[in-house]
Amino acid sequence: MIPVQPNTDAPARHSGTGGQTRRFLLLGFGGLLLLLAFTGLDALSVLTRIQSSNARIREDYVNRDRILQQLRSDIYLSGTYVRDFLLEPDPARADLHREEFDAARARIQSMLAAYDRILRGEERDTFKRFSREVVEYFDSLRPAFRWNANQRRTLGYAFMTTSLLPRRQTIVRLADQIGQVNQRQLEAGNRQVSDLFSSFRKSLVLLLIITFIGGFVLAMGSIYRILRLESEAAVRFDEIVQARAALRELSARLVEVQESERRALARELHDEVGQSLSALLLSLGNLAAYLSPEDNSAARDQLHEIRRLGERTVAVVRDMSLLLRPPMLDDLGLLPALQWQAREVSRTKNLLVEVHAESVSEDLPDEHKTCIYRIVQEALFNVTRHARAGSVRIDLVQKKQNLLLTIQDDGKGFVPERDKGVGLLGMEERVKRLGGTFRVTSAPGKGALIEVELSVA
Repeated sequence: MIPVQPNTDAPARHSGTGGQTRRFLLLGFGGLLLLLAFTGLDALSVLTRIQSSNARIREDYVNRDRILQQLRSDIYLSGTYVRDFLLEPDPARADLHREEFDAARARIQSMLAAYDRILRGEERDTFKRFSREVVEYFDSLRPAFRWNANQRRTLGYAFMTTSLLPRRQTIVRLADQIGQVNQRQLEAGNRQVSDLFSSFRKSLVLLLIITFIGGFVLAMGSIYRILRLESEAAVRFDEIVQARAALRELSARLVEVQESERRALARELHDEVGQSLSALLLSLGNLAAYLSPEDNSAARDQLHEIRRLGERTVAVVRDMSLLLRPPMLDDLGLLPALQWQAREVSRTKNLLVEVHAESVSEDLPDEHKTCIYRIVQEALFNVTRHARAGSVRIDLVQKKQNLLLTIQDDGKGFVPERDKGVGLLGMEERVKRLGGTFRVTSAPGKGALIEVELSVA
C-alpha cells in the first residue's frame, strides 16, 4: 500500500504564484488598457482640431468669397447705374438712377469695411490698392452726376469709354487678384489640415506599434504563465489521482480486512464460544438431574436460573455471530442470507420487509455477495433508525451479466445531496470498488430508493 504524505508547502506556493499572476495580469492588462485609452483620447483630440480647423478655413473662405462676389456685382451695377444715368434724357428717371448708384456705393463701402476686418497679411497690400482704386473710381464719377441733360448727352459717351470702363475694369481685376489670394489661403489651409492628418497618422502608427509590442509581450507572458500553471496543475492532478488511487486501495484493503475479521470473529463466537456455552448448558442439565426434588430445591432453582442466563448468553452470542457475518452467506448463499436478515428485522423492529429475487445465480463471486449483503444490512439499519417507515421492499434481479438491487421504503424521505451520511458513503464506496453504479433517489415525504448495479462478467 502506498503511503500518502500531505504536501504542506503547496498552499503557500500556490498562494504566492496566484498573487504574482494576478499582479502580472493586472499590470499588463491595466497598462494596455491605459495605452489604448490614451491613444483613443489623443485621436479624438487631433480629429477635433482637424475638424475645427477645416470648418474654420472653409467658413473663412466662403465668407471672403461671398464678400468679393458681392463687391464685383455691386461694382458692375454701379457702372450700369452711371451708364443709365448718362444716357437718360428724363430728369426724374436720371435722379432714380443716381439714387440706385448711391445705394450700390453704400453697399460697396460696407463690404470693404467688412473685408478689412478679416484681412490677412498676404493680401493687405493688394486690398489697399483695391480700396484706393474704388475711392478714385467713385471720386472720378462725382462730376458726372452734376451734369445736366445736354452735358450728359454730349459728354457721356466719351466719359464712359475714357474713365468709367477702364477704372471699373481695373477694380474688377484687383478683386480677382484678391480672390486668387483667398484661393491660395484656402489651399494653404488645406495643406495645414493635410499636415495635421499626416502628423496624426504618424502618431497613431507609433502608438499602434507600441500597443502591439505591449500586447505581444503581455500575450507571451500570459501564455508562459498559463502553460506553467497548466504544467503545475497537471502535476497536482497526477498527485491527486495517485492519492485517490492509494486511498481507494487502502479503503478496499480495510474492507477486506474488516470482512476477514468479521468472518473470524463470527466463527470464533459460533464455534468456540457457542460450543463452550452449549457444553456448559449440557453440564448444568446433567447436574440438575443428580439433585433430588425433595432435598435441594434451592440449589435446583439456582441451577435453573443459571441455565436461563446461559441460554440468553447463547442467543446473544448467536445474534452477534450472525450480525458479524451469517454462516448461511457462505454456506447457503446470498438469497437465504437476505431472507434471514429480512425476517430478523421484521421480527425485532416491527417493520415489514419483503425480499424478491429473480434469476439470481448461486455462483456469484464472494465479494459481490458480501457487497450486496452489507448494502442491504446498512440500508435496513438506516430505515429502522431514521426513516420511520412501515415497509421495505428489496428486489434482486440478475440480467445477463448485470446484478440489479433496489431497496424501496415508504418512510419520511430526505435530501440526498444534503443529508448523505457515513452509511450511504460506505455503500457507495463498496459499489464503486467493484466498478458498479450507486444511486439514491429521495425527497421529503416520499420515501427513499437505493439502486445498485454490479457487473458479474
